[in-house]
Amino acid sequence: MLMDCSICTTMPSFLRPPRNTICAACYDGARSLISLVNSLSSPNDNKTADDKSNVGNSIVTLSNSSKGFAKVVKWVKEMKEMEEQVNDKVVFLGDLQVAFREQMHTDILVKPGNHHGLPPIPAHRALLAAKSEIFKNMLDSDGCKEAPTDAITLPELDRDELESLLEFLYKGSLPTDKVERHVYALSVAADKYMIPFLQKFCQRHMQTSLSSSNVLDVLEISDVCSNITLKTTALNFIVENNEDIVFSARYEAFALKNAHLSVQITRALLLDLKKVNLII
Repeated sequence: MLMDCSICTTMPSFLRPPRNTICAACYDGARSLISLVNSLSSPNDNKTADDKSNVGNSIVTLSNSSKGFAKVVKWVKEMKEMEEQVNDKVVFLGDLQVAFREQMHTDILVKPGNHHGLPPIPAHRALLAAKSEIFKNMLDSDGCKEAPTDAITLPELDRDELESLLEFLYKGSLPTDKVERHVYALSVAADKYMIPFLQKFCQRHMQTSLSSSNVLDVLEISDVCSNITLKTTALNFIVENNEDIVFSARYEAFALKNAHLSVQITRALLLDLKKVNLII
């Protein structure tokens, strides 16, 4: 006979005594929630990483807490309030995007490379300088040069890529279609102009969208940008899906262009093979 559950039942008035019992699924869920909150909100800042990730210790903590679930409810409410504050701040800062879109009081023109007569994009010196130390240096004057009065050029970006870069600087995000089209160019620009938030944004997108069809491009970009984390992720993906990638026509063209990366792929495959043999 199934146990009545005072939490997930749809008809609490028909519960048989005792009326405070819960099913195994609700019990495990409650313990997991309390464990998560304990691990995230522990006041002991001196814990090691292993201590913080030790779920077993957290479960012991919640077992000794008489108000564990009340703590979870309070934490969820605090997170909801924090989310609302962040959303309010995003809306408040969204005025910058309006200033960019409507070209309000712009004071610098930004030109792409090979613009072929296309008009430059108006922007704001202060915002560019605040978002990038490189832009700040470009727009400043010193004893050897005068500050540019009219325009600057970003030669590695075409018009659409430049527009996406500026939109990100003003907004902090981009529509999915623009990210998919320009993520490689934006990643290179973020590295060259020292825009850490954009670097992380591009890295996350490339990691979450990794596939056999794009992993070689991601590996190439990770090498150009000296992104060790992204390169490791790409190499591991290639090792796990080596037949689909290494025997493709795309890989032949890649190997001719990137001999040093092909060597790194070969080494990664051999190390993985050695690991498998040791396990066997």
